Amino acid sequence: MPHIRLRPDWEIPERLATPESVYLSRRQVVASLGLAAAGLALGTGTGCAAVDDDPRAITRPALGDRFADRFPAARNAAYQLGEDHPLTHEIIAAKHNNFYEFTTDKGAVWEKAQVYEKAGLPPWKIEVGGLVEKPLTLDLDALFRFPLEERVYRFRCVERWAMQVPWTGFPLATLIDHCKPLGKARFVRFVSLLDKDRLPGQMDYPWYPWPYFEALRLDEARHPVAFVVLGVYGHALPMQHGAPWRLAIPWKYGYKGPKSVVRMEFTAERPPTFWNQLQPDEYGFFSNIDPAKPHKRWTQETETDIGTGEMRKTLLYNGYDQVAELYDGSEV
Repeated sequence: MPHIRLRPDWEIPERLATPESVYLSRRQVVASLGLAAAGLALGTGTGCAAVDDDPRAITRPALGDRFADRFPAARNAAYQLGEDHPLTHEIIAAKHNNFYEFTTDKGAVWEKAQVYEKAGLPPWKIEVGGLVEKPLTLDLDALFRFPLEERVYRFRCVERWAMQVPWTGFPLATLIDHCKPLGKARFVRFVSLLDKDRLPGQMDYPWYPWPYFEALRLDEARHPVAFVVLGVYGHALPMQHGAPWRLAIPWKYGYKGPKSVVRMEFTAERPPTFWNQLQPDEYGFFSNIDPAKPHKRWTQETETDIGTGEMRKTLLYNGYDQVAELYDGSEV
């Protein structure tokens, strides 16, 4: 029987994807989206001046020109958007971030991240341990040797804001297979960068249990939608997006995709996660996007697109229905 591919309802034709030149034109962004009226102006004070003078100042890769030859990667047509979810302009996505290691102010993360980036990223090593055949250490050269592709994914924050961005990377399952976990491994834990000297949030908010840590059940991590991210909008990641690499798990709330990862650990027992440990009555381990499961502070029935200001209904699993096979409904 020949292979027949049924197009998911969340796909958008390639011709409807906006080219990067449009994302980076401040005039076109303001004219087409009416950002001031939507309360999403591109910035204020010194930050705005920097963006006006050079829109690329906030989007330049934290790695500079390193690995520039790996971008742009070919787009995987199986991972696109629905017509009611337009691609978010790059400047907007780059100026609206949760990254408490820098600051809790979403609009100021990019500026503080630039300071870190200009000081130079430290040599990056990824330690892999736990239930693996042999502990190993990976560097960025190892990550960038994997074949890269671009996927356009929806992103949904638990705070009810959403965006749609083109990530570049490779399936998380590829990295997991490379690490050779043992058969008794059932979870994979991720730990983010700890750098109190240069990440001001780690000093300003000492009540958080730094460094950031997250985890997935191994079958979730192996699902084809789970993605290792090395770039965005056709180039390597800016620091505020989690350079040099992060995870995109688009059927879960954004905090399940840790940024600036330095360690992976495979375990038999379910490990604790950052927000679930701090506030278990508000943040579950699984944290699948579900409009029927309200957060204590935010209903999850609707979301607001940061690019258009439009409010729309939240989709179960953020529209990635193919992951439903992983769950029986009892997950919290």
